[in-house]
Formats: sequence, C-alpha cells, structure tokens
Amino acid sequence: MKQFFAKIIASIVAVLVLFSTFSFTVNQHFCGKQLVDSAVFSKAKNCGMEMSSATSAETSLKKKSCCTDKTLEVKGQKELKQNFHSLDFQQQLFITGFVYSYFQLFEVSESDFIPFKDYSPPKLVCDIQLQDQVFLI
Repeated sequence: MKQFFAKIIASIVAVLVLFSTFSFTVNQHFCGKQLVDSAVFSKAKNCGMEMSSATSAETSLKKKSCCTDKTLEVKGQKELKQNFHSLDFQQQLFITGFVYSYFQLFEVSESDFIPFKDYSPPKLVCDIQLQDQVFLI
C-alpha cells in the first residue's frame, strides 16, 4: 500500500514538473464585449465584421473597429536546475537540516549484534553458586 502511494506521488510530481516547463499561447477574438473564438496554439478565427481599409474614400477617416484580439501567453520555466551555492546561509542551513532529518526517517536500524548467539551454554555439572556459597542479595 505504501509503495502504491509513493508511485502515485512520484507520478504527480513528474506531471507537475512537465507542466511547469510547458509554454503555450491562447488567442481570443472579441466582437464588442462578446467572446467569439478562442484558440490554443493557433490564431483565433475572426467574426467577419472587421472593416477593410482598402477603400480610398475612407483612408482619410479611419473608423475604429469593434473587434479586438487578445493574446494570453503562459511561459513555462526555462531552467529547473537550482544552484545550492546561490542560496544564502540561512537557506543552505535549512535545506541541509531538512535533507538530513528526512533521510534519518527512512534509515533502517539493524538489530543488536550478539556475538555468542550461535553458541550453546556449557553443561552444568553442579550448581557453582551453591557450591561456593555465593549469593546475590
């Protein structure tokens, strides 16, 4: 179960890194205040109500068009590599302490080493404490 959640979290982080470096552009065409078309990665289609400037009579008087185009650009991160030495001392100290304590969480402690575990005790012929009259009080 723990490995399953670790794989899910790793996948989410991989997708997050992928989308943080991903750049895209959204083009929108408005006619007045109404959104006519929206397109990602391409030019938005116009509504056909744009004024043509080809007529010679209207060259001296230019009317404003009711249509507007907006471009929303989302830029991704260019460089993901962070330099440890560019951080100030407090940040370096925090990161070092955090990484050290994090790795200590997952350290597997070995069981106590018993050197005589595989040897059997000597055979008792008689009770030596009783024979020598030595008792613990």
